[in-house]
Amino acid sequence: MKLPTINEIQAQPANGKASFHIAFCVDNNYFRAMGATMASIIANNPAQHFTFHVLAFEVSDEHQRRLKQLEEMYAQVKTELHLLDLSSFQQFSHFLGHSHYSLSIFTRLVIPTVLRGVTDRVLYLDADILCFNRIDEMVDMDISDEIAVVVPDAPVTLQRRVAALGLSHNEYFNGGVLFINIEKWLAEDITAKTLDALLNSKTDMRFNDQDALNIVLNGRARYLSPKWNYLYDLIHDLNVNKFALKPVGRAIFVHFAGAVKPWAAWSRHEVTALLRGYLDLSPWADMALDEQPRNTKEMRMHSRFMYRQGRPLESIKWYLRYLRKRSTR
Repeated sequence: MKLPTINEIQAQPANGKASFHIAFCVDNNYFRAMGATMASIIANNPAQHFTFHVLAFEVSDEHQRRLKQLEEMYAQVKTELHLLDLSSFQQFSHFLGHSHYSLSIFTRLVIPTVLRGVTDRVLYLDADILCFNRIDEMVDMDISDEIAVVVPDAPVTLQRRVAALGLSHNEYFNGGVLFINIEKWLAEDITAKTLDALLNSKTDMRFNDQDALNIVLNGRARYLSPKWNYLYDLIHDLNVNKFALKPVGRAIFVHFAGAVKPWAAWSRHEVTALLRGYLDLSPWADMALDEQPRNTKEMRMHSRFMYRQGRPLESIKWYLRYLRKRSTR
């Protein structure tokens, strides 16, 4: 896939439409990935103005600088960093004080509260997503009668979670792409109901807030085509020694939701070059991809991939590294 240059993107005339608001919830470790996601959206939609909202509890000065630099690179982009202060969310104190769930779950759920009065609708995206096509259809979409617009999860996951959660409607969405009507979400008290579902559900909440949101929004959300959250698991390719990106058809957002991410250069998968290309269009261009596995899960997977590629010595080396790192945790 040939990507445009920064100059080519900058040269595109604006389409005159209102700014489209997109939100991310990340920590310092995910700014690089988010930068590639943002760049992929800008590159494929150069005429559209975007406002990127970033919600986080703490952000380094360096990442704050890079985020503002995105505005200097692209006139059609505005960025807003929302540093969250837990004391500002007293209405959720019962959850924060009695929950074993991480704060990252809480972050996504307060997007409507934070952005109320800023915009009437916002698209939430995970940071392991790349945009492959234009999003005009979503920019022009009328969601005034919806609480949220979602995309179904993979068929196997859908059926398993519907059964596990006892959902009355045969629906289950992946939370990596959520198009939210802010006022309706707040009027229906979706955040508090979702937190209550997390705390009080008697079922196994394997996917945490995603499961809870599906409980609360079951039968109440509008579903879009899978092209808006095309799930791509790189492990399926690597397990059979395939390194080329399979055709994704007319997919718009491709979501690399598996354990191997597109910034894992050690995978040698073609998608890493694509992510690198988008990263080079962002203020995070000087940041390297992951040349080696960084945690025990990645080390163990890499050992398996090496074995299947007929490289037994490399496989043994990485398995021993995996064992050593696991023993020191």
